[in-house]
Amino acid sequence: MAIKTIGVLGLGIFGSSIAKELNEFDCDVIAVDRDIDNVERIEPYVTQAVQGNITDLNFLRSIGLDNCDVVVVATGTSLESSVLAIMNCKKLGVASIIAKAKNKSFMEVLYEIGATKVIRPEKEAGTRVAKNVLRKHITDIVDLDEDYAVIEFRPPIRWIGKTFDELDLRQKYEINIIGVRKTAQKRMDVSFSPDYRIEEGTVLVGIAESEIFERYDYLNKLK
Repeated sequence: MAIKTIGVLGLGIFGSSIAKELNEFDCDVIAVDRDIDNVERIEPYVTQAVQGNITDLNFLRSIGLDNCDVVVVATGTSLESSVLAIMNCKKLGVASIIAKAKNKSFMEVLYEIGATKVIRPEKEAGTRVAKNVLRKHITDIVDLDEDYAVIEFRPPIRWIGKTFDELDLRQKYEINIIGVRKTAQKRMDVSFSPDYRIEEGTVLVGIAESEIFERYDYLNKLK
């Protein structure tokens, strides 16, 4: 069963990179573009690739966009198209709408008409947006190099009340916990013992190969 159903409207560099990244994590992806070449290029990577007009409400309803948990409006160049697409998503009851804007003025307009989040950039950002969509427990990642990162995350509910010794996180998830803190506090405690018992409202900080730990999180395998 898919983790989420995601709509991607616009399949340029940005939209295509998002769609491909989401495909890696077992999401149902509905990808839409006016250009049939873009549609055919992304078709092998997504659940449904459709040529059509993202400003047409009836068309978007007919392809099941109202079933999406999140829609990414990835056009960015035409403000009118982006505005109409966001308005259509709102009419279809989509809870989370992420939109691309080419400049600050576009960004302000898109927020004003109902985008949940607006971002500005191309391929690299596309991958980051896809990962933000997928995150369940991870709240922040700071890359140390190409492979390793400091990862801040909320413990799954099943971890509450257990100790680090009991959880054996290094063995199970290849992460070394280096700090803990309470949600309401900025100060991190680095002097904890293996018998530290995780409480509700705790945030954990660890070092891991980011791709490995992210995959555990995105596929809901932190148990």
